[in-house]
Parts: sequence; structure tokens; C-alpha cells
Amino acid sequence: MTTRPLAVFDLDGTLADTGHRQHLLRQTPRDWRAFFAAATADPPLAEGVALALRSTEDCEVVYLTGRPERCRRDTVAWLAQHGLPEGRLWMRPNHDRRPARHTKLEILRRIARDREIRHVVDDDELVCDACEEAGFRVIRARWATPSEALRDAQQRAGRT
Repeated sequence: MTTRPLAVFDLDGTLADTGHRQHLLRQTPRDWRAFFAAATADPPLAEGVALALRSTEDCEVVYLTGRPERCRRDTVAWLAQHGLPEGRLWMRPNHDRRPARHTKLEILRRIARDREIRHVVDDDELVCDACEEAGFRVIRARWATPSEALRDAQQRAGRT
């Protein structure tokens, strides 16, 4: 069992470029099934992938996403396909619609009971703010094109 500190990475907007599927969040009603199914075609975000790979030098890399649990198989396959480090994946329960800042902070606090968290990498400003307020070191992933549709999905719709 490792005692290395954890580097916790978000997926959408941090490691995965969701730009090609944003249109599915702008339509009414939103097509959540298609939005998550399209995640398998997300290109990787080079800056995020490079940071994850560098983090393996002194940390165990793990993943914390707001994607629902039903996306686990595709998400694990995507991580492997793009050469990301193997690591535990925490996902939102399928019917949990709370804002990402609440679900992620709850999970991080649970993780931190047993392991040191070196840093959290996320693109969601509200998640980053909540993590910093809770005492976690945060790296703000500002390398993806900002998306109001994704921000709404993370914070209002409680979907990613």
C-alpha cells in the first residue's frame, strides 16, 4: 500500500476537452445521455495530461469527476486510451444532482481522512474556491476554453 500523497484531477475541462459536445447542453431539453456518450470522443487537454504525468513523480494520481457512475466504463477506457496514469476514480452517484462544489468537497474530505492530498486540479472556479476554503491546495485548470453551458451543468444542473 502506498503512502504517497494524492494528486486529485478533475476530468471535464481539466483533462478532457468537452468543446465538441457543448452544443448538447445548449439545447432544450438537454440531451444528457448523448452528452455523456460523446465523452468517449473528447480530445485530451495537453496541459492537463502533462501535469498529471508530472504529478506521478511524487504523488499517486487519482481522479474526481462530476460525471455519473454509469459513465465509469467509458471514463476508465478514455483515461487509458490517452495514456493517463492508472488511479482510483471517484464519480457522482447516478441520481446525485447537487452542485459539483458540494459533491466534490464531500468526497475530498472523506479521502483526506486517510490520505494526504497534495493538490486538487479542477477547472470549475466554484469547486476551486470551495476546496481552497476547506484548506486544500488547488491548481486552477484554466487551459480549456471556458463554457457557460458546462459551468451551468456543473453548478446548477448537478450533472458533471
